Amino acid sequence: MSPPSSLSPPAAGRTEWLGLAVLVLPTLLLSLDLTVLHLAVPHLVRDLHPSSNQLLWILDVYGFMVAGFLITMGALGDRWGRRRLLLWGAAAFGIASVLAALSTSATMLIITRALLGVAGATLMPSTLALIRNLFHRDDQRTVAISIWTTGFLVGGAIGPLVGGVILEFARWQTVFLLGVPVMGLLLVAGPKLLPEYRDPDAGPLDLASAVQCVLALLGWTYALKEVTRSGFTLDVIGASLLAAAATLIFVRRQQRLAQPMFDLALLSHGGFRVAVGGMMISLLAMSGAWLLVYQYLQGVQQLSPLEAGVVMLPAAVAQVLITQFVPAMQRRIRHSVLVTVSMLVAALGFVLMAGVGHGGGIGLLVVGALLMGSGLMPMMILATEQVVTSVPPEKAGVASATSETAVELGMALGIAVMGSLGARLYRDELTAALSSVLPETLLAQAGETLSAALELAPQTAEPELVVAAAEAAFSHALALNALWGAALVVVVALWLGRHHWRAEKAAGASVK
Repeated sequence: MSPPSSLSPPAAGRTEWLGLAVLVLPTLLLSLDLTVLHLAVPHLVRDLHPSSNQLLWILDVYGFMVAGFLITMGALGDRWGRRRLLLWGAAAFGIASVLAALSTSATMLIITRALLGVAGATLMPSTLALIRNLFHRDDQRTVAISIWTTGFLVGGAIGPLVGGVILEFARWQTVFLLGVPVMGLLLVAGPKLLPEYRDPDAGPLDLASAVQCVLALLGWTYALKEVTRSGFTLDVIGASLLAAAATLIFVRRQQRLAQPMFDLALLSHGGFRVAVGGMMISLLAMSGAWLLVYQYLQGVQQLSPLEAGVVMLPAAVAQVLITQFVPAMQRRIRHSVLVTVSMLVAALGFVLMAGVGHGGGIGLLVVGALLMGSGLMPMMILATEQVVTSVPPEKAGVASATSETAVELGMALGIAVMGSLGARLYRDELTAALSSVLPETLLAQAGETLSAALELAPQTAEPELVVAAAEAAFSHALALNALWGAALVVVVALWLGRHHWRAEKAAGASVK
């Protein structure tokens, strides 16, 4: 017998759906900020002359800071008010965007990008957690989460296209000003359309736990980034020891506190743990590939920023379209089958992208990117919904923050770890090819970035040889990054498929 209608959750109306639109805007912008600079790399190199290490920091310090502060900000939102934190964060993000646009050196841009990351960390957990407060019916919440996830992933996918359009008509600094009108709209519409929510039983924010959490996350990400670039140096060992100590102290403190900042019981929930881990590893693979794709299109294929963005537009469109069918697929296909098959499709996309290192053209790259993005979308939507619905409403802020930490950390580590590996492969192959052609100083300069090698080539005795060697080295680095991405995605496909199969078997369900 169906329950009385008076006990059914209220349906979302016009105000709630408009509120969702307000929440999607900053989400789209924050993920766009992770990739919008990819096409601006050659312009940054010409204007700011960063080293390869500085360039990687410019690209990934934003994601690192978001990941480092998300759990702390999620806990603060549960205590202080999710809408209040969202609005204060919007104002801070707008100010930091202007400061980034005014950067005149690589160091200044790294610092302002870090400030953007801290401000962004106040926005992400609130946007996802507030969906739980806006939509109470399961079917409407599934659609809302699908739209939110689409905004996040499509923002990252269209970032290069947006950057390409801007770079066609303006300087690279303009890309940062995108955040100003969006945050202004959020500040105006947010108080009218979004509900306020705070955990009534939460105590004050534990500053000691917050510091330990930030030190642990930033320490681990720095160590992982540097070990792929330079090996086990003193910096890497020191960062690892600091991160390990901060992690141990943080975990023990949470176990002792009556009202911990992060409830470790969340990690004991198998569905929550698997969903978070699957998202992080998948996005690590994807963002590591995207980083090199746009440099390949501009450097090796000699496309303009706008042309490179347009070439990859089909992949972004495919991601948008596939999300429209995910809710229906969830109802008709077992989750174990849906996740496994879609992730294997993504792995095939990575393999096709690797073909660029063995004579494949732009067409193969586009098809591979399309399959990669489309294959990851069902898993991302299912995992995000699982995170939000597997915890009590009062814990939604911290749970959402944990999920977003995994997402941002995955994207940041993809840029840092895979980017560092790609840079090392490029540098090693270029050095082997040109060691007898270029003096050591010029060889080191050419090995910093592909853009540096292409700019340096006309100054050498054999420019055509230098260009050919740089293009070949970079193409091979992209191919290997894509193959590593394929391997990671296959592992995630088997892991998630096995988890869902066990859950379905335990529940006695044959069809979801």
